[in-house]
Amino acid sequence: MKVGIAQFASDPTDLEANFEMHREWIAQARAAGVAFLLLPELSLTGHYGAMRLLDFAMPRTDPRLIALSELAGDMTICPGFIEEGPAAQFYNTTAVLRAGELVTLHRKINLPNYRLLEEGKHYASGRFVDTWALDDQWRLGLMICADAWNPALVHLACLHGATLLACPASSGIEAVGEEFDNPAGWARTMEFYSVMYGLPSMMANRTGREADLTFWGGSRILDPFGKLLAIAGAEPELITATLDYGALRRARHALPTVRDSNIALIHRETARLIDSLGVPDVVRRP
Repeated sequence: MKVGIAQFASDPTDLEANFEMHREWIAQARAAGVAFLLLPELSLTGHYGAMRLLDFAMPRTDPRLIALSELAGDMTICPGFIEEGPAAQFYNTTAVLRAGELVTLHRKINLPNYRLLEEGKHYASGRFVDTWALDDQWRLGLMICADAWNPALVHLACLHGATLLACPASSGIEAVGEEFDNPAGWARTMEFYSVMYGLPSMMANRTGREADLTFWGGSRILDPFGKLLAIAGAEPELITATLDYGALRRARHALPTVRDSNIALIHRETARLIDSLGVPDVVRRP
C-alpha cells in the first residue's frame, strides 16, 4: 500500500483557506498514487484554531468534510478538525474519510495541560480506542499527538488489531520546555512503537509558526522494523512510501509482542490497581 503524509502550515484565522489547501494536497497525493493520506493534527483549523472554536467547530457530517472525501475518491484521507459533538461538546478529532463518506473518527484522549499546551480548556476528552480496516490486510490505529505519549493507548490499539499506526501531531519546539527535545523524542517514540509491535508507523507534523510555537515538521514513515522509509524537512512537503505487509509478517513472527500480550493479566491488575487507589468507575458513553 502506498501511503503519504502532507505536512504544511494551517491558518488559525481562515478556515476556508485551510479547506482550499487540503484540496490541493489531496490532488497532489492522488496524482502520486497514494492510497492513504495522513494530515497533521487539527489540519483544518491550525493549532490555535481553538481561539475561534465557536466559529470553527463543525459536526462530523459537515458538507465540506464530505466534499473532501468525494475529492479523495478511493484514497483514504485523515484530516484533523474541531468536532462539535452532541450537547455542544467539542473534540480534537481526526476523521477517516473515503469515497464520499465518513468512515469513522478518533477523538483525542490524552489532552495535554502543561507548559504551553492548554487543550483541556477547549476540548472534551475522547473515551475509546479502536481500529478500522483500510483493506483486507491493513488496519488503522489512530493516535493524535499526545495520545502516542501514553503507551497504554498504543498497546490497546495493537491488541485491537492495528497493522498501521498513524499519529497526526502538532509538535512545537517550545511546547514542553527547553530541556525537552521534541524532534528527538518523536524519533525515538515512533521507532520504539514500530520495533516493539512490528508495525509500520506514520507521524504527520505541521510546519511554520503560530503565536508562541514553532512547528518543526519532520513528518516520517517507518517500516515494521523501525527503519525510516521517508522523512520530511521543516517546510511544506508531501512524502510517500510503499508499505510491505510481508515485512510486517516477518517482524511479528520474529518478535511476537502482540501474540504474547497477556490481556487477562493486564485487565486483572488494572482492576486491582483501580480498587486500591479508589479511582471512580469510568463513565461510559450511552
